[in-house]
Amino acid sequence: MAQELKMGDALKQFITKSNLKNGVRKVQIEGIWEEIMGKTIARYTDKIQIIQQTLFIYTSVGPLKQELQYQKPKIIERVNEAMQERVITEVVIQ
Repeated sequence: MAQELKMGDALKQFITKSNLKNGVRKVQIEGIWEEIMGKTIARYTDKIQIIQQTLFIYTSVGPLKQELQYQKPKIIERVNEAMQERVITEVVIQ
């Protein structure tokens, strides 16, 4: 007999097994990016993308790129803490 799952648990299993997981995480991170990094950084971030366990942060502002380079460990920590799981292990600033 098949085990019955609650709708939420079934959805989590589906997302975990499918390629949707990174897309869902990207949307979640975009939604809390300002809260995680602050208004100024969020305003000058052009795009955020997750590929595998790498968070790509795109910005055309030179000084911000430099600042984000120094903050990589903190960004990893904040994102993983906000997502309540180890979502990213590396950050690439472009």
